[in-house]
Amino acid sequence: MLTLLDLLSAVALLIWGTHIVRTGILRVYGAQLRRLLSQNMSKRPLAFIAGILVTAMVQSSNATAMLVTSFVGQGLMTLTPALVIMLGADVGTALMSRVLTFDLSWLSPLLIFLGVVFFLSRKQTRAGQLGRVGIGLGLIVLALQLIVAAAAPITLLFASLTGDLLLDALVGAMFALISYSSLAAVLLTATLAGTEVIGLPVAIGLVIGANIGSGLLAFLSTSMQNVAGRQVALGSLLYKLFGLLLIFPVLDPLVAWIDTLGFRPQELVIGFHLIYNTLRCLIMLPTDGAVVRGLAAAAERGRWPGQTSPSGPDRTVDAQPGTGQRSARNPAHGRFDREHAGLDAGGAARHADGGHSGSAPPQR
Repeated sequence: MLTLLDLLSAVALLIWGTHIVRTGILRVYGAQLRRLLSQNMSKRPLAFIAGILVTAMVQSSNATAMLVTSFVGQGLMTLTPALVIMLGADVGTALMSRVLTFDLSWLSPLLIFLGVVFFLSRKQTRAGQLGRVGIGLGLIVLALQLIVAAAAPITLLFASLTGDLLLDALVGAMFALISYSSLAAVLLTATLAGTEVIGLPVAIGLVIGANIGSGLLAFLSTSMQNVAGRQVALGSLLYKLFGLLLIFPVLDPLVAWIDTLGFRPQELVIGFHLIYNTLRCLIMLPTDGAVVRGLAAAAERGRWPGQTSPSGPDRTVDAQPGTGQRSARNPAHGRFDREHAGLDAGGAARHADGGHSGSAPPQR
């Protein structure tokens, strides 16, 4: 019971840290992100790199998915660059899994300490909001470490896996859903492989499943958004399922080849995660047009559950805080104008003078 409670509390901390990072970044860079993503994402390489960088910054492909689906739902971005950004986010997650295998026990307390100092001392400024982001990043790193530690006692479940790709992928997907993070699932898999609790074939299946689990998580997280936003999450999930189909026929020779490389099991798992995601995303990159056409055709044939229009504005992010009123302005601008524009360079000064009455009060 205590193990389950530790795991749930670590997941809750991860969710809260992700929320703090997302809102902090939007408060500081919301207007710039809106301009960047609505005007400069037509080129595939730029959108792909943007997905990598944003995910590396917020430490979570799910947080990137929430941002991108929100932008698409508000009409700030079209579906094609959004899908490319999500492919980049998968590569960004793989890169972060490599970074987090290093000893970063010092990073979390440092980020939290500096973040609290900046946030409390300069609350209404950009530096204060960046301190908020630092707190969130520190909590995310701490939560990932806690999730891996809390899940260690349930190694019996993983030790019973036999190397069946579909079963292992299912377990990996379920753990990614439970832990709210494919990154945590991959790090745990690498740890178990390093201690020889599981073999390399099982570890590869768990990694592939963790990727699919992150796609399911993003799709479930967008259940309250409009069709446009949900199409992004569905397209990203389809890309991950395609990856499973691509690797299934070559899994056995691939595992045999990887096993001959002579690296430690933990390094092999992380290396496979990085190479698999990179190759899968590069292979899928030219198919974005076909996927967009398929999603559009599916939306035209029938309305999606819980939606009244296949292309209406995303009302889940367009309510006036604290009043329940909908914005009468363009939904593509309402959220950022109300919540984040007050913290740009000019807005910070107005806050200091107490003169910007339209801004939402800072979260504490």
